[in-house]
Amino acid sequence: MRFGYAESRKTTKFIESMSNYTLFLTVFITGLVLFAGGVGISLLLAPRSNNDQKGEPYECGVPTHGTSWLQFKTGYYLYAILYLMFDVEALFLFPWATVVRALGWAGVISIVFFLAVLGLGLAYAWRKNVLEWK
Repeated sequence: MRFGYAESRKTTKFIESMSNYTLFLTVFITGLVLFAGGVGISLLLAPRSNNDQKGEPYECGVPTHGTSWLQFKTGYYLYAILYLMFDVEALFLFPWATVVRALGWAGVISIVFFLAVLGLGLAYAWRKNVLEWK
């Protein structure tokens, strides 16, 4: 028998009849079983290679000279933080744009405030010359 409309309605009714806790528990246990199954299969089937080079910091074949502790410029970190700041902004803007008509003027005012705070953060970073690569 083909899986059709009647069978999908039965599945939908079954899921609707479950309580929120039962559904959460079912999804959680299914996730744990899938995770444990993937790790278990990987442990059983993955090739193993135990040698002295596994304990070294890099397996590229080139031995390190001197210490491996190096200082990095803070500009890398600041650019990464600024990127994350505006990436999270986009993450909030897309759902807001889908419901902006339902929110009315309160939604518009709240997003303008949100964008103003981010703009102030960008202006502060610009004023402190964080955006200049030195």
